[in-house]
Amino acid sequence: MTYIDGFVVAVPTANREAYKKHAASTAAVFKEYGALKVVECWGNDVPEGKVTSFTMAVQRKDDETVVFSWITWPSREKRDEAWKAVMADPRMQPGENPMPFDGKRLIYGGFETILEV
Repeated sequence: MTYIDGFVVAVPTANREAYKKHAASTAAVFKEYGALKVVECWGNDVPEGKVTSFTMAVQRKDDETVVFSWITWPSREKRDEAWKAVMADPRMQPGENPMPFDGKRLIYGGFETILEV
């Protein structure tokens, strides 16, 4: 089955277009190194939680929007191999493609697919 990298981040709402540009350029790099799909979702119905929530997890500020993203890989092995190449790629360096958000509040993880319908 496929392998998924998932991401949640708070992006300044004013940076929506900059984020879309950044996401499109990084998606091209991920696809070049074997990603099957890259999906970026701009939050528009992300409720505040009482115990936990997306907004709390990324410490969203009033002028920010939660973005939920994922990358689909053919396997964990392909993902691990690709990440090494992606991180070494000059197009992914901050000077070449700066992040339009606070990367310290990005949460991410890798997930083994157990059901795909």
